[in-house]
Amino acid sequence: MEPRIKSPALTLPGTREALLSVNQATESCGVPRATLELVHTRVGQINGCSVCVDMHSRLLEKHGESHPRIFALAAWREAPYYTDAERAALALAEATTRLSDKADAVPDEVWKEASRHYSEAALGALVMSIALANLWNRLNVATRQVTGDWIAQYL
Repeated sequence: MEPRIKSPALTLPGTREALLSVNQATESCGVPRATLELVHTRVGQINGCSVCVDMHSRLLEKHGESHPRIFALAAWREAPYYTDAERAALALAEATTRLSDKADAVPDEVWKEASRHYSEAALGALVMSIALANLWNRLNVATRQVTGDWIAQYL
């Protein structure tokens, strides 16, 4: 497999830095790093972004997450490995990623459950993080970016 073009995030001046700056802002708003990485991985799974699934799975492992938590992520509803707060974040991530799947894309129940676990600033960081993950996925999938061991240099 070959990419169609180099990633626009790497070729358009200032783009990668701007996206990384947004990512850094989300990491300082009270959402645990593991939760953000779980969210990024799950969004990548939904969108079929191999680069993001590979990278964020590796980051989860690097930060000490267990293999069962990483491997069972696609089935988080049925797996016992996640906290209620993580489940709320994952439900919000799925709803926000699948906006066109239903008329009420992000139902009040999903939002209320997330707001039980996260402050307004943390919710803002989660929403921004989910949106950013979706942006990276769209860049990577549209241009057919290929994952591989090269990704380790970005961890």
